[in-house]
Amino acid sequence: MVAAARHGTPKGSIVKIAAFLFAACLFSATPVFADAGKGSTYAGSSSCLECHEKFYQLWASSRHGLAMQPYSRDFALKALTPQTAGIVIKKHDYRADLKRGEVVETGPEGRKSFKIEHVLGDKNIYYFLTRLDKGRLQTLPVAFDVNKKEWFDTAASGVRHFPAGAQGEAVDWQHYTYTFNTACYSCHVSQLATNYDIGTDSYHTTWAEPGINCETCHGPSAAHNAIARATPKGQPLPELRIISTKTMSTAQRNDLCSGCHAKANPLTPAYRPGERFYDHYDLATLEDPDFYPDGRDLGENYTLTSWSMSPCAKVGQLDCMHCHTSSGRYRFKQEKFNHACLPCHEEKVQNPAAHTHHPAESEGSRCVSCHMPMTAFARMNRSDHSMLPPTPATTIAYQSPNACNLCHRDKDAAWADQLVRQWRSRDYQAPVLKRAALIDAARKRDWTKLPEMVAYIGDPTHDEIFATALIRLIPPAQDPQFQEVLLGAANDPSPLVRGAAVQALGLVPTPASLLALIMATADEYRLVRIRAAAGLAAFPKLTAPPAYQAQLKKANDEYLASITARPDQWASHYNLGNYLLGRGELQSAVASYQTAMKLDPQAIMPMVNTSIAYARMGKNDQAEKDLQKALNLAPDNAAANFNMGLLKAGQNEQAAETYLKKAFAADPQMAQAAYNLCVITAKDRIGEAVTWCRKASELRPQDPKYAYTLAFYLNRQGDKDAAAKTLNELLEQHPQYQDAERLLKEISR
Repeated sequence: MVAAARHGTPKGSIVKIAAFLFAACLFSATPVFADAGKGSTYAGSSSCLECHEKFYQLWASSRHGLAMQPYSRDFALKALTPQTAGIVIKKHDYRADLKRGEVVETGPEGRKSFKIEHVLGDKNIYYFLTRLDKGRLQTLPVAFDVNKKEWFDTAASGVRHFPAGAQGEAVDWQHYTYTFNTACYSCHVSQLATNYDIGTDSYHTTWAEPGINCETCHGPSAAHNAIARATPKGQPLPELRIISTKTMSTAQRNDLCSGCHAKANPLTPAYRPGERFYDHYDLATLEDPDFYPDGRDLGENYTLTSWSMSPCAKVGQLDCMHCHTSSGRYRFKQEKFNHACLPCHEEKVQNPAAHTHHPAESEGSRCVSCHMPMTAFARMNRSDHSMLPPTPATTIAYQSPNACNLCHRDKDAAWADQLVRQWRSRDYQAPVLKRAALIDAARKRDWTKLPEMVAYIGDPTHDEIFATALIRLIPPAQDPQFQEVLLGAANDPSPLVRGAAVQALGLVPTPASLLALIMATADEYRLVRIRAAAGLAAFPKLTAPPAYQAQLKKANDEYLASITARPDQWASHYNLGNYLLGRGELQSAVASYQTAMKLDPQAIMPMVNTSIAYARMGKNDQAEKDLQKALNLAPDNAAANFNMGLLKAGQNEQAAETYLKKAFAADPQMAQAAYNLCVITAKDRIGEAVTWCRKASELRPQDPKYAYTLAFYLNRQGDKDAAAKTLNELLEQHPQYQDAERLLKEISR
């Protein structure tokens, strides 16, 4: 998308120094539940008490009802224990004073107190909110562990501890990721309006009730209440005028819960009960490192991704309310705990020991113990909703948890693996291991398994979560066969797979992919239409037949609405900047990037892409300033170093080589950096140039430009045989590549 200065162009070819353009996606599980009917009004949960006292009382004491509550002295006496020792975070000491209802900060600047306004959670953790400037409700730096009865560092508990040894760093507690208004708001309160003002970067947030109230799932109830009061007692209501979960389909009930129980990217500012999840959200899958390669939870993933992998869920007859009430309680009493698995698994429920190899009354004979084992992240316990059997073989390979060793902590995974293989004649672990190996390789950008990855995506029996993850992990230009599979995946039954496929096709500007994108703008799901429009946005001068103009405009409008749905998040303005940059609206693109940087001064990619916009305007000095700002914050950032290298190359500065080498060191898969290093070093170090060209060609064997340039410099080096061999191999793959034919004839003469 970005053309840059040419440098050292080989004869008979156009070797451009091309810049990256990255797109960011900010994931959060934060739905806004909107009015369920035109003209309807909300009456509040207390209005339900008159007719539904039993359900009201069950709801009021449930985790949904208490998802957020005002802080009070009575609450503290009942639920908390005093904090006896301060928690030191960097240079500050924090201590909760329950009597005064505040958290006290003591540090080099002196003493400061923050009033506790609200309490979030209750199952595992109590988090506390205070009011900061510009209407922000901020999660306080200390939280309370309900199970251990102890206080801890909020932000430090959320640091990701990845298996490979890499570890994140806790952000400051006043960072926007811990701002209630932008991060966790509408899964803890009802009928919320953030009322964010972009001009003043401030919130005027309001909500009807703390907690998830009745009307969140049933819609506004004023009309229903009026009809109920006018109807004689004992008679059925002539009209319900409210949403009943009993009349919902299985998919609707699942989608109703998924808005809060999914790690997802919002596409719209509002979700209404009864609507479809993929009309309002995109879902994070295993491209996210918060999952182990086999799909088990590593970080906090909010259920839907693992649920979508469940064989029970895939049947299409199981929904959340089979096991849970609408207020979140488990439906089945202690003595009938396994009855949740009826009627499908009656034999195993009636005779559990034969299936589990554990005593019938033991913990090991509970279905959830093996199929929904509980793990913890940030001190929050959560059950694995994939319902897959224990796979200790993936523990051996990827350190992911398995149910056997979560109970038998004195044993190792090899012991568990041996037992499950003895108990089961079918090797049920093999498919899981195979899928996990593909995800693991794709994350590491090890393309030795690319044919297997492509075959898996093209297999109609694939799992939608694994297939989507592979599509998102594989560079679209990696292989022509992958591009063919993407065209097929654009018609997959799953809107999640279709959305990922058309998003990838948007980066492969072939006639076939552009046609697929045009057709996808009429998809029945908004997710797919938006992803198609995003791909087409890179071709603003594309002219489609008149019959398609209306659907293209609708999809483009939906796309623009999706990237501006969360105006308080930097990624919204960053992606809008990318859209404008693609259309050549450079000054507007810069304005959007600058807004993104204002919202998050640490965000690197808006700085990089601002420099691209300035370079296109011919303002190289300003472009360099933005790149230097990015490099000051992240000296090893591959994109920033790469683009600085391009800028310096365009100015014929020797520093270009240094920056490009730093980019390649940061990202050894960056074929573009190796390619441009080849062109730069060819001026006086032909041997080094050949080495760089060979690396680029090996990294991107499907790109004929790289192989051609390698042959060009091999010929210049005097190795005509190697050059001819490279060109012949290139022409076998790309027989129409005329530059290669001309160079081969020249070498032959």
